[in-house]
Amino acid sequence: MGVLSNKIDKEQLKPGDHIYSWRQAYVYAHHGICVGEGKVIHFTRGAGQEIGTGTFLDRIIFSSSPAHPSDNPCPRCGDSPRLDGVILSCVDCFLCGGDLYLFEYGVSHALFLVKARGGTCTLAESDPPEDILHRANFLLENGFGVYHAFKNNCEDFAIYCKTGLLVSTSISVGRSGQAASLVAAASAIVSSPLRFLTTSFSGLAAVSYGMYCVSRLVSDIGVRRDIVKVPVERLVANPSF
Repeated sequence: MGVLSNKIDKEQLKPGDHIYSWRQAYVYAHHGICVGEGKVIHFTRGAGQEIGTGTFLDRIIFSSSPAHPSDNPCPRCGDSPRLDGVILSCVDCFLCGGDLYLFEYGVSHALFLVKARGGTCTLAESDPPEDILHRANFLLENGFGVYHAFKNNCEDFAIYCKTGLLVSTSISVGRSGQAASLVAAASAIVSSPLRFLTTSFSGLAAVSYGMYCVSRLVSDIGVRRDIVKVPVERLVANPSF
């Protein structure tokens, strides 16, 4: 695993690892928690049951659910009756033909900014593996609420399992670095008054990239002020937290 790539081999996986795999030509990454014995617990979107974006992203997010014909189930996963919500899959079904990447925790500010693509690392520290596995298994049995592309997605699920942290305010973006990156990219030029300080393309690009980096940084769960630690039992008992 290098500075610019978090790619790893399946043999390197450890229980409690937060992993992800890119979908649809690197447009979107699907995230989950490795629980050992070649299995992954992850949060998926079921058709007609979750809140989407109303855009083409809905088709990408739906592709995160493992798909097998009912008469030919995966020999490792078995004939699972549930293909949406929090589910347990083998690593191969989770990857869906993609490569395997490890999400990094406790990175420095410099490394966070170098990894310009959101959804690959965070400044927040990870909890011990036993806490991570307890949360993941508890949510497998009890669910993680309603899927929402920007507020409660697969990355939000994995980050909560790793940290126990939740956003306590009602805002447009949850813990997901991918969602924060999309919002930061969309607002970098439109919302920045600094764009009026330059008319050259290179100057505008530099200003926009700077605003994008700042927006990503302040949205990271490791630096936000609206974050609280919530036990998984309390989260399930009070889903509207």
